[in-house]
Amino acid sequence: RTDLRIPPGPDVTFSPDYFAARDRFRSAAARLVWAVHTHPIAARGPGDEELTLDAAVSSPAGREPLLVTSSGVHGVEGPFGSAVQVAALEEWGRTGPPAGVRCVFLHAVNPFGFAHRRRFDEGNVDLNRNFLPAGEKFAGGSPTYAALDPVLNPRRPPSPWDWFEPRAVAAILRYGYEPIKQAVAGGQYEYPNGLFFGGHGPSASQLILREHFPGWLSDALAVAHIDFHTGLGRWATYKLLAEVAFSPTAVARVERWFGRGVYEPSEPRGVAYRTRGGFGHWCPEAADGRDYLFLVAEFGTYPILRVLAGLRAENQAHHWGRPADPGTRRAKARLLELFCPASPRWRARVREQGVTLIRQAVAGLRGGAGS
Repeated sequence: RTDLRIPPGPDVTFSPDYFAARDRFRSAAARLVWAVHTHPIAARGPGDEELTLDAAVSSPAGREPLLVTSSGVHGVEGPFGSAVQVAALEEWGRTGPPAGVRCVFLHAVNPFGFAHRRRFDEGNVDLNRNFLPAGEKFAGGSPTYAALDPVLNPRRPPSPWDWFEPRAVAAILRYGYEPIKQAVAGGQYEYPNGLFFGGHGPSASQLILREHFPGWLSDALAVAHIDFHTGLGRWATYKLLAEVAFSPTAVARVERWFGRGVYEPSEPRGVAYRTRGGFGHWCPEAADGRDYLFLVAEFGTYPILRVLAGLRAENQAHHWGRPADPGTRRAKARLLELFCPASPRWRARVREQGVTLIRQAVAGLRGGAGS
């Protein structure tokens, strides 16, 4: 069995694996007397354990403004998002939960990826490409992605003698950095074993969210949602990304709540790129007319080509290697480091920044959605 535990370090907020993170999340929510809803998926853990998407819900449903946080949409990024959620819950366990704001914390939106150290779910689906609007077909992709498929998705186990990065640089010189970033990472529906695959239908996680999301929102008229991610941007810094076009009024609100210079639209010329089927598109649409502010909190780790190379190697290992192979173990360990660096300074800094974002969102909601 592949060792999927996070290497030990001085920051105990970062749980060693999915199961420890889930236990700590549930315990912290229970100490606040929050309701914890567990939603199993059919896929199993590395040792055939049950995997669940968990939701911790604070006070009884009402019209109070609502704070939503979510972790692990991309499974291997879950250790960071979970650490921030747990740190906030444990802080409120000492100081008392925020008055006047209801909370819904979604833990491990992609439990399979979290438990198995994958970005993708049990169907190789990138959940942030799977939330297509009703009636839109799970089909299509960029011609540039199709041209690069042999480079992005080789049909063999990973090898230490793989010249991916020079080949990637050559592709960038041919197509241009921003166009190739958008074409590769924006989402595709034609290569089921490939990177950034959006699926051929709704994922298990999407079906759970579709069923329960309206109840979690209840009668709240104003919602602020922070979805925690890692892997893009400068080391131990963050940007707040919008997956949908924000009006000038919405941008001004973000800057009042969180400060100037941290907001950025999801465009290829910036930290991120435009995605099809994004969670941040689906949530406001599912909110049925509510004032819904959805922000991706994206925390930087390593350079983008190194991250892409790590995603590619783990995907090769998953499809073409065996769990016990040394190459698979190396690919899993490398992917974890790329999305959740072992550096104590990185972990301490991003955890505190994440908790600060939660505090700022609470203060903004208390001041009124339009404040």
